[in-house]
Amino acid sequence: MTAPRISFEFFPPQTLDASFRLWETVQALAPLSPSFVSVTYGAGGTTRKLTHEAVAAIGKNYGLNVAAHLTCVDATRAETLGIAAAYAAAGVREIVALRGDAPRGAARFAPHPDGFAHVVDLIQALAATGQFRIRVGAYPERHPDAADDQADIAWLKAKLDAGASSAITQFFFEAETFLRFRDRCARAGITQPIIPGILPIQSWEGATRFAARCGARVPPRLAEAFQLAVRDGREDLLALTQCTTLCDRLIREGVEDLHFYTLNRPHLTREVVRALGLAPDVALEKVA
Repeated sequence: MTAPRISFEFFPPQTLDASFRLWETVQALAPLSPSFVSVTYGAGGTTRKLTHEAVAAIGKNYGLNVAAHLTCVDATRAETLGIAAAYAAAGVREIVALRGDAPRGAARFAPHPDGFAHVVDLIQALAATGQFRIRVGAYPERHPDAADDQADIAWLKAKLDAGASSAITQFFFEAETFLRFRDRCARAGITQPIIPGILPIQSWEGATRFAARCGARVPPRLAEAFQLAVRDGREDLLALTQCTTLCDRLIREGVEDLHFYTLNRPHLTREVVRALGLAPDVALEKVA
């Protein structure tokens, strides 16, 4: 069985302390030889400039293959394609193309009057440049805006048919959630890689907040286990065990890529990768 490729997601810093945390995270995880790393936008595209700066710095200083997030939010077509052109000029060859969340204060996403109406339009425009490998998002559980589960599959297929080469899923708590989704994608004729997004649980309270926003189901048994672990001071141990077990099951089911949402906190992600036997034989500096 071939060892899976790993990749990591970071978010751009908005304060000096957060900047130090990002660079500590990159420094801690770069020795694990990720196939790529991605850098997010803030909600509503609020960190657009910071994202560009972080992408350029990570690529230049660490030699990593960086995939920049790009959304349709609050920008004209010309502005969005200008951002893509700046990425290309900086040597970036991968983009994670997303619709994006609604701007701050808005209840739902609404396209800019002169912008891309939806992410399929953005993907087609990026593909037409011939400059990028394009990745997209996928939802193994129903997207909050989707009419039903099949709508998520149909929309994913439209994004891939528009020019994307792979998809990265929203996080989930149980391997069966991803495996069922992968089977449904195959039945729909999707042949491009579907990469599971993995959230190492740094904080159970934070993970449940994320789950509520994106529609991820929280298994009652896991919720009970974490509540007891938090009470007994064993949350870190349970988080490591839960994430490692989840990833091991996915690997045994033939998953070839794992994408970790690091939240700019490297320790747990690194320990999971090491527990899975996927860390290269290099000295890893201790990072809190």
